[in-house]
Amino acid sequence: RSSDLNEMANRMSLFYAYPTPVLKTLSEATAKFVEDHKELPIDNTTECLSTMATVCKIMIENPEYKDRLRNNESALYCLRVMVGLIILYDHVHPVGAFAKKASIDIRGSIKVLKDFTVQSQVESLINALRYTTKHLNDETTPKPVKSLLAE
Repeated sequence: RSSDLNEMANRMSLFYAYPTPVLKTLSEATAKFVEDHKELPIDNTTECLSTMATVCKIMIENPEYKDRLRNNESALYCLRVMVGLIILYDHVHPVGAFAKKASIDIRGSIKVLKDFTVQSQVESLINALRYTTKHLNDETTPKPVKSLLAE
């Protein structure tokens, strides 16, 4: 009986559970911080997020910096952090990470993901950009960016 209930709960969680609960909590907390501290310009938060995402991107795309990483796991960690920061930025910034006005190089970030040596390890990160961002399907998102993620 208990195993039947567990099985049913597992099946239901596929439909009701949030796919990335930690990222959801971070997004909500960051959005709440921005909302609760209106005296701070939102640019302070979004610039910090975009700068950190850019640092991660440069660490992977620049061979000199990438060679300093000890192994593929460290590089993959940088990519995970970059994607998490892009998603946070997208949830906090009014126009999101995909708009032309965004301070994130979204095309460059997607290219870094797609050029990573072990593609099977980054597919979930590309899917995270596809399915957990807020503004990807907005009209302000350039078509080339949408098509990069559609491939």
